Amino acid sequence: MAQDILINWSPQETRVAVVEQGAVQDVLVERTLERGLVGNVYLGKVSRVLPGMQSAFIDIGLDRAAFLHVADLMPNINARHAGKDKPPAQASASAGAALPGADAALPIERQIFEGQSLMVQVLKDPIGTKGARLTAQISIAGRLLVFLPQDKHVGVSQKIPFAQREALRQRLVALTEEGGGGFILRTNAEDASDEELAEDIAYLRKTWAHIKNGATRLPPASLLYQDLTLLQRVLRDLASAQTQSIRVDSREQFALLEAFAREYMPSTQDRLQLYTGERPIFDLHQIDEDIARALSRRVELKSGGYLVIDQTEALTTVDVNTGGYVGARNFDDTVFRTNLEAAQAIARQLRLRNLGGIIIVDFIDMVREDHREAVLSEFRKQIARDRVKTMVGGFSQLGLVEMTRKRTRESLAQMLTETCPACEGKGRVKTPRSVCYDILREILREARAFNPREFRIVASSQVVELFLDEESAHLAGLSDFIGKPISLQAEGSMTQEQYDIVLL
Repeated sequence: MAQDILINWSPQETRVAVVEQGAVQDVLVERTLERGLVGNVYLGKVSRVLPGMQSAFIDIGLDRAAFLHVADLMPNINARHAGKDKPPAQASASAGAALPGADAALPIERQIFEGQSLMVQVLKDPIGTKGARLTAQISIAGRLLVFLPQDKHVGVSQKIPFAQREALRQRLVALTEEGGGGFILRTNAEDASDEELAEDIAYLRKTWAHIKNGATRLPPASLLYQDLTLLQRVLRDLASAQTQSIRVDSREQFALLEAFAREYMPSTQDRLQLYTGERPIFDLHQIDEDIARALSRRVELKSGGYLVIDQTEALTTVDVNTGGYVGARNFDDTVFRTNLEAAQAIARQLRLRNLGGIIIVDFIDMVREDHREAVLSEFRKQIARDRVKTMVGGFSQLGLVEMTRKRTRESLAQMLTETCPACEGKGRVKTPRSVCYDILREILREARAFNPREFRIVASSQVVELFLDEESAHLAGLSDFIGKPISLQAEGSMTQEQYDIVLL
């Protein structure tokens, strides 16, 4: 199905929308301040070797030195850099120790030395006072493959069924015989053609050639390779034969993207377009409205029915309801048509919200078996358009459809929202009356333990108003019972469930 890709860029945020037949199918967001360092490759300099910890601190140009453990060293890299930086006698010993097949238990102080240049890749971002965690075992991810330039291993993701793995591995071996390096075929490459795999191989080898070239020209503590930005990943991962246009609303980013396409993805270059319209690019297809709806629990269907989508840590549930739909001649047809429309809407919402893991769909119960089969067939047909790997089961004995969708990144809700501080993620809060009664019980406990001159209740305005009106008799009764005055103070910054009892 033909698609258009719209890119809205600002210095603080990049947003990408994939549109098919006028409807938004996928939204991706990347924020400048939240981009990490994982995947970046640096030419580091060993600043300190710690034999007792079998680790080393590496200067990669950040505020804090990064950390490298002996288990993350790569023999081939050590040999290459040892000959370049050490005196001849030292270089010979180190290079010999670093050759493939050397003793893996060789201590770190016999493999690297202070002042040595070392190509490293970030495994974990710096956190608090801890520096980044590094590895010398470089890997570069493509759309379909992961390239291991210092290895000869050719493997296939274990998530691909065992029966298919050997055939896929043999195909990959044939495609990678010339040029060296190892490759791992990713899960989403299970159905890729040889042409697609060859294109990814060429991209990865070209990237590695640029990294090696930088390592010979640049000084230590230099960045050699940065993991692709969202803009670049659009060309690598999203653009396909079905993509009609890729429109960018920033002249500067358009020029950068055009240069990247010319170098690495020439097949996408003719579809790149600079958007210069007066209206914001996302207004063309009401994308901001779709994003707002994708953060809501309830999704309205055109027929009058609706979906209720609840995302939890364990799984996601989708409930289908007829709502106000009464367009069919009888109830069975109403249910059937609502479920058919829901099947299309659910598949789109899963992509738009980027929901992953276990998903349970509760279609409206259908009496006729042919209706159930038609709805399931339509659902599978719509799910098949998803770029992310999915598995859909049939109807269970309880009438539920179970499916899984691979988690590839944070969901849209996780990226754009946070847990409500008032309800702490429950989705509901105690009523003001419930909070009033909690306060009354708390005062009674405090009165038995302490002997203050007065109790003061500090709470939200809703709770204070209830104490002044409907609950005033209960408050006065408690004051008489404990023999202490109780005063009230409304605090606008408090949520409905928050309160404080001050002993005066």
